[in-house]
Amino acid sequence: GLERGAKNQFSTFSSFISSINQKKEGIGNRNSPTRLVIPSIKNVRDLPPICLDVRQKQRISIDTLPPEVKAPIPPEPSFPIRTKTVQDFQDDVEKAKSSGDWKAVHNFYSTTFDSFLEINAAFKKDTSSPFNTIEDSGIDANFVNVVYDALLNTPQDVQKSVLKGIINGLLQEWKGPRTKDDLRAYCILLQNPQFSNTSTYVIYAHLLRQIAALTEADHHFLVHWSKKITQKRFKQLVDRLLQFISLRLFPAKPEEFPPMVKCTWWIPAATKVLSLFNASNSLISPPIISYTDFYNSTLDHIDLMEEYHNWQCYGNSHRFSFCQYPFIISIAAKKVIIQRDSEQQMISFARQSLVDKVSRRQKPDMNMLFLNVKVRRTHLVSDSLDELARKRADLKKKLKVTFVGEAGLDMGGLTKEWFLLLIRQIFHPDYGMFTYHKDSHCHWFSSFKCDNYSEFRLVGALMGLAVYNSITLDIRFPPCCYKKLLSPPIVPCDHNTLVGICDVTLDDLFQIMPELAHGLSELLSYEGNVEEDFYSTFQVFQEEFGVIKSYNLKPNGDKIPVTNQNRKEYVQLYVDFLLNKSIYKQFAAFYYGFHSVCASYALLLLRPEEVEILVCGSPELDMSALQRSTQYEGYQKSDLTIRYFWDVVLGFSLDLQKKLLHFATGSDRVPVGGMADLNFKISKSETSTNWLPVAHTCFNQLCLPPYKSKKELKQKLIIGISNAEGFGLE
Repeated sequence: GLERGAKNQFSTFSSFISSINQKKEGIGNRNSPTRLVIPSIKNVRDLPPICLDVRQKQRISIDTLPPEVKAPIPPEPSFPIRTKTVQDFQDDVEKAKSSGDWKAVHNFYSTTFDSFLEINAAFKKDTSSPFNTIEDSGIDANFVNVVYDALLNTPQDVQKSVLKGIINGLLQEWKGPRTKDDLRAYCILLQNPQFSNTSTYVIYAHLLRQIAALTEADHHFLVHWSKKITQKRFKQLVDRLLQFISLRLFPAKPEEFPPMVKCTWWIPAATKVLSLFNASNSLISPPIISYTDFYNSTLDHIDLMEEYHNWQCYGNSHRFSFCQYPFIISIAAKKVIIQRDSEQQMISFARQSLVDKVSRRQKPDMNMLFLNVKVRRTHLVSDSLDELARKRADLKKKLKVTFVGEAGLDMGGLTKEWFLLLIRQIFHPDYGMFTYHKDSHCHWFSSFKCDNYSEFRLVGALMGLAVYNSITLDIRFPPCCYKKLLSPPIVPCDHNTLVGICDVTLDDLFQIMPELAHGLSELLSYEGNVEEDFYSTFQVFQEEFGVIKSYNLKPNGDKIPVTNQNRKEYVQLYVDFLLNKSIYKQFAAFYYGFHSVCASYALLLLRPEEVEILVCGSPELDMSALQRSTQYEGYQKSDLTIRYFWDVVLGFSLDLQKKLLHFATGSDRVPVGGMADLNFKISKSETSTNWLPVAHTCFNQLCLPPYKSKKELKQKLIIGISNAEGFGLE
């Protein structure tokens, strides 16, 4: 593999420019706006080194010189006066289009992009104001957008002048730390649409390199300023960076770029800059774009395990790995990493069991290579609990389930049936472990105190086994649960360390108890006197087995009234009590159960939303993809009944499509790999057409009688999927 993080070998900037120019020689049509050519520049100097340590050492050595040797500090540069407005610029462009004379437009572009100083003179809202805060970048975003929107429709010599100016700006000497005006220039240059063209990638790479090398404080400003970029342009910036990384990894025309060994810093620099936009996106609720928009599917085709092992060995040191920036790795790629990591752990544990057996001179048994769970259907929960507790050392082996008194071999169907039956029983309201909230359609942990929390550990272990064995579960936990499950993602060595505690907000409570959350929200916005009108204290009440119990949210909370001044604190403490403190023991057992199976550094790569998808699957349905991957038994794809079936299903509402999927597979969600991973099968049922369809959820199989008409098929199918509950009808 290539060490993309190494920065000690690369061509000079001038050699990059000259090599590109040689390839472009002889291309005519200067005024064509459709093709970009890098300008020829004489006496181009190499960029200064980006190593922060080197720059720091140079500054320190200068500071230690005696005063008479030091060079005088240059005065702050004064901005040139630029009075052109958006309207003036648009008028110039319109005149140029009608007359063919682009001189005024050419002069504007060549002057504006000639240096960082000129960029600020043109696009800074007020050149006399410093704009040194994270709240306001001081950039006239509208003017920048208009100038860039017009750029790609200008003649080629105009576009070349912009690139030449950018090169001049990047080559200027660095004297001390970057100013806010420099940061503004970087922010503006990043938005240049010319960088979507591969012919500009050498310049783009050096721009990214300089931005990546800025100090953490400078990055902080860029992150906050980027929040103000519109969604459309923010997405374009992210897509441009992702495309740059993809084409550097797998170039369509390798001769367009310098050899990889001479520019190993391209991808690390681009990924670092992309991480700034990811940080910016995470600061806003709701985010500017979805976290999935940062996925680079190209990475699905590289050696992910090498990336993972490099990251494990070198951490976040100088050696680059995409695992240092997990936001760029797709959930499908992360699943591959987790699966292979799980397989390696399974093989390791199985091998160790074999070695132990041989060393004791005992006859090897194939069963020792698996986690064998034997349960009685009549004692499903207690038997499962006993088996998993007794075989805790085998949890990382491949799971095989046997139902006592039944001769079936587990080829995957029995395992899925065990999960399905166990989850259904544990989450039943009568069982008392979880409370189902109808408003939010999700389960939450019961706060009732008990002597033994081992059953919560069992549920956690079940979830871990499901991820470990690639089984999708029909569980409805709110997103907050998965956030707590990764707090922290690696089990702490000190057992006194709190686990499953995370920062929670009113938004988290809305996803579980929307009515209560709405009431607390009303309290926060109430304009009257809170103390007199609500008459509440920092105390909450909960019913446990018919007895009302009170809990103080803070010491002496029953004596502290809730007022207009402290109501925010009251709401925060109330939410924290409901989602963290009142269920701590239950969730801690659940946390340890999950991590007893899934303990892996690969969990550090996951977002809470991604853990949910791994456990429960994705909610996004694509029935056309399901149609393409469906297998048939007793039917042909061209049979009339099958054609009727797909005509009906593709015409269903989303709600009915989800019901069909739940009816046939036991879950209305899709595995990470998509519909193809369901291995969905339609079998011909030789029963009367008066019968309803039947499903074998353990095998994702739908048994369909040969209905004679589309109307009959639709009617029977809707009755079946709308009224089925478990293994019978409601």
